[in-house]
Amino acid sequence: MGSLPLSQDSLPSDIATLTVDEVAGRLRVSPNRVRTLIRDHQLLAESRNGQPAIPAVFFDDLGIVKHFTGLVEVLLDGGFSRDEAMRWLFTVQDDLGIHPAEALHTHSAREVIRRAQAQAF
Repeated sequence: MGSLPLSQDSLPSDIATLTVDEVAGRLRVSPNRVRTLIRDHQLLAESRNGQPAIPAVFFDDLGIVKHFTGLVEVLLDGGFSRDEAMRWLFTVQDDLGIHPAEALHTHSAREVIRRAQAQAF
């Protein structure tokens, strides 16, 4: 697990997280596949108590929430580090009243991607 790219434990403690095994069950894949998704930045995770913790808000009933992977790609390609991307995803946007990770579950998803594009370049 030491080779997984994990963000520092910097998320607010009220952010619900899932373990690799819980994500594997939710996605109906192996834990190794989840680790690959983290390594490939298709999922972001942080280290909590030395273990990977994936924010539950990254998922909906169908799997990884729509637009999440594209949003992370925009942020990373635009020069954000993994830690900066994770922080940005959980920083409340005053005019939206929610953080971008939560906004992916609303009609504001495309606006969040537009903002990421504007900030990244």
